[in-house]
Amino acid sequence: MVQNAEVSGNINSNGIEHKKTELSRSNHNLVTVKNLKKYFPFTKGSLFNRKKGQIKAVDDLSFNIRKGETLGVVGESGCGKSTTGRAILHLEKPTAGEIVIDGVDVTRLTREELRCMRPQIQMIFQDSYASLNPRHAIGHIISEPMMIHTDMKQSAMKERVMELLELVGLNPNHYGRFPHEFSGGQRQRINIARALSLNPKFVVCDEPISALDVSIQAQVINLFQDLQKELGLTYLFIAHDLSMVQHISDRVAVMYLGKIMELTTRERLFNTPLHPYTQALMSAIPIPDPVKERQRQRILLNEEVPSPANPPNGCVFNTRCPVAEEICTRSAPEYREIETGHFVVCHKVDAL
Repeated sequence: MVQNAEVSGNINSNGIEHKKTELSRSNHNLVTVKNLKKYFPFTKGSLFNRKKGQIKAVDDLSFNIRKGETLGVVGESGCGKSTTGRAILHLEKPTAGEIVIDGVDVTRLTREELRCMRPQIQMIFQDSYASLNPRHAIGHIISEPMMIHTDMKQSAMKERVMELLELVGLNPNHYGRFPHEFSGGQRQRINIARALSLNPKFVVCDEPISALDVSIQAQVINLFQDLQKELGLTYLFIAHDLSMVQHISDRVAVMYLGKIMELTTRERLFNTPLHPYTQALMSAIPIPDPVKERQRQRILLNEEVPSPANPPNGCVFNTRCPVAEEICTRSAPEYREIETGHFVVCHKVDAL
């Protein structure tokens, strides 16, 4: 749990309260991922489908998430961000690798053992409407996990649901309303309340704000931060909006074509990005100062993103990298710790 938190902050131009929080975070790794792979097989061809291949959606990822922190995951569409989150929670069965959550390797659990562990690990999905059953009132939707995993009485569940609605900023008296009666931001708050109903330790947030209006995005980001401080939650926060990730994350992993290109603290990543791909992403962030926007140097990437079914030899980024050399096409770079806590996958990182 989070203890002795001293918070000071300010509201930025997007309306996000950027909280500078000093937390007594544990050094305990709540989540440890080692050599995680998720390949999707496919067949092509004529009558007998003789040609087979596999899409390497997630390809040999290793990282950890400390208790009480937020690890942001960013990258272009199709880079494997969402598949990583789903594989960690075993919503997609991993092809290979080890996933340890609070000391338990979930890849070795039986179906019943995994079911018993579900209350500790939850997910908030991108589409706030599709993830709610339109036939049920929100009171039933939020209480459903409690019906499955606990023996709480109906009266106790209703009281718990009303507490959760108030916790996420909704009117408890709307207990009997249906999803279509709420806005997109309110529906996402309902999803958050449902995810918190069983007091989880770890929550995967799969682009939970990308479908919301910008002003609502700021409110939801602030809600995530408040809930983390109050409940001691640990997040894997998946997004493609770097400005949002910058405000909510303690550390950030940059993914490309199923691999992590760079992983470090938020401050290091946004102040001194080392990988050419990270630098290109940073150069695309708009600056709200017209003079600085005109003066800065943009890094434009050539070519299209290669298919994960047929990734390039060597470094997967070599076909688009502005500083690629011959070694980049022959040999895959190692996942190296350049300095304490700063991991990069690049042959040329020492020269950049």
